[in-house]
Amino acid sequence: MRRLLERFDRAFFAEAPAERLAILRLLVGGFALVYLCVRAVHLQRVGHLPPESFRPIGVVSALSAPLPLWAVRGLVAAAIAAGAAFVAGYRFRALGPVFGALLLWVLSYRSSWGMVFHTENLLVLHVIALALAPAADAYALDARAARRAGAAPPEPDGRYGWPIRLLCAITVIAYFIAGITKLRNSGLAWATSDILRDIIAHDNVRKLALGDTHSPLGGALVRYPFLFPPLASATLALELGAPLALFSRRIAVVFCGAAWLFHLGVLLTMAILFPYPLLGVAFAGFFELEKMRDLRRPRRAGPPPASRRGGEAPLGRRS
Repeated sequence: MRRLLERFDRAFFAEAPAERLAILRLLVGGFALVYLCVRAVHLQRVGHLPPESFRPIGVVSALSAPLPLWAVRGLVAAAIAAGAAFVAGYRFRALGPVFGALLLWVLSYRSSWGMVFHTENLLVLHVIALALAPAADAYALDARAARRAGAAPPEPDGRYGWPIRLLCAITVIAYFIAGITKLRNSGLAWATSDILRDIIAHDNVRKLALGDTHSPLGGALVRYPFLFPPLASATLALELGAPLALFSRRIAVVFCGAAWLFHLGVLLTMAILFPYPLLGVAFAGFFELEKMRDLRRPRRAGPPPASRRGGEAPLGRRS
């Protein structure tokens, strides 16, 4: 047991560069900030809904009645301002957790009116994890201020590694829970029957009836029942096998690619958009992002072949 804990400690708290964690802050925080700005009008519009439609969930369950419109608008504006500070890495120790809390509240409040938006869950968890980490020690206003004060650039350290592993763990657990839920609700029939086909057909028929955006491709594919058991089996294998991505970089790459294709399939067959994973931001923690800088640097030409006349050893094995 002790050896197992030691191995876990070495893996989870393995050293990582501050730049990698900072890039994750920029990507995840930047996505959250843009998402809030794009959805700002919609997020405030819930303040006009009838009070009897209010069904608080999560942290919003502390409320017994809806907030006044001015409070809803103020919280959305505060979340956007805190998000800008989060991305810039400004006073991150204080404003990072503030942004995490405001994002959780604003999106939970929007989901407290009869329709829960599951597409936002992973984003919120990632933001909260980064908000509690030293994610502004590079590529941040805080980092620039520290350098001006004479602080040395941060070396790779375990304190930059554990938040990255936590983001990856949150990601695979989210998919694993989805797989377990399928088994609890349908058992192995999910992979062997027409359940997936029925879900796609029902979703598109409902959207057609409501005049909502539907998927013509999904409607066409339901005519071919033999397609869906293999697709359902692949989905279940992806979700139940997601935790394996934590133990192998190659498996992680396969998992990220398969999960991206899964969300692309959901978009094409059901017109349901999961922008966070489709843009790849949800899987960024699995990659060594700081090495992207090396891809942009031109390769230097190597030295000319060594000359025997100059007294240098020839290319190949050196004595």
